Amino acid sequence: MKAAIIGGTGYGAVELVRLLHNHPLVEISTIVSHSNSGNELQSIYPHLSGIIETSFSEMDVEVVSEEADLVFFGTPSGVSTELVPQFLEQGVKCIDLAGDFRLDSPEIYEKWYKLSAPPQEYTEKATYGLSEIYKEEVKNSTLIANPGCYPTATLLALIPILKEQLIEPQSIIIDAKSGLSGAGRSVSLKAHFSESNENFRAYKLAEHQHIPEIEQILVKESGIDLQVSFTPHLVPMTRGIMCTIYSNMTVGKTTEEIIELYQSFYKEHPFVRVRPEGIIPGTKEVYGSNYCDIGFKVDDRTGRLMIVAVIDNLVKGAAGQAIQNMNLIQGWDEQTGLTNVPIYP
Repeated sequence: MKAAIIGGTGYGAVELVRLLHNHPLVEISTIVSHSNSGNELQSIYPHLSGIIETSFSEMDVEVVSEEADLVFFGTPSGVSTELVPQFLEQGVKCIDLAGDFRLDSPEIYEKWYKLSAPPQEYTEKATYGLSEIYKEEVKNSTLIANPGCYPTATLLALIPILKEQLIEPQSIIIDAKSGLSGAGRSVSLKAHFSESNENFRAYKLAEHQHIPEIEQILVKESGIDLQVSFTPHLVPMTRGIMCTIYSNMTVGKTTEEIIELYQSFYKEHPFVRVRPEGIIPGTKEVYGSNYCDIGFKVDDRTGRLMIVAVIDNLVKGAAGQAIQNMNLIQGWDEQTGLTNVPIYP
């Protein structure tokens, strides 16, 4: 199969290039970059020199559609709103790594993203691409709304326990931390070395655009109307997300019982690794991989459950999950091209 990447200079896009280069069933047909069209890929990313010899193309829907069976969008929010309908009309499958098609309500999208919502008919066509939860829906979709990085870790950590109604839904607190690559490649003050090095910063308190995405899926999967407290932080490291989640338990359960619940829930899902009692995962243990590792502790003293989930924000939180969704759409083993071992140390 041939795949195109639109928005080719971002970190998510170059991670798609890395992973697709080693995929046995896919060839990259086109890499589109409006700002760098005509320039060689290695002129922007020298680490690809001698490995992938190609140049960035200008955006032309008809040309890209002729060359590709599927398009990945690594563009900023708002761009795929304009382009996805055009590609779908050409019969090209689309996987959007931005947030344009994740939210069901156009009013909620416009409130949190400060952009015009995409046409509702296309939002309704989109499948939320959390592969472990919506595997069958993904298989039959032509438009995938790839989940955000924070929501991926949070939802995989919370959905099993909420489905069993073992925690109080309104007590959920998500303490989330991300490496600086989550802020993208664009120059910004918060990502400036002098500002971020040896610094630990909370941002977008109660305003982060991933909040309605998390709540939408939790409500859908639990059947309970709930709201969460979500605080993201920037950590002076390149990659990785850690979500430490706190919630009050409704019944007495041991840590081992919670672990057994999750092991059963994810037994058919190879990219979620449930840690044994006493072992809490760190971000380095999933670095460069498509794994989500989850650890647990029941605090008997307070009656709270603590869940720690870690992912690589550029892989399971973006490009890796997009390729996992592509594999499912194509009817391939979902692990194809994604079995690389995490980089350690």
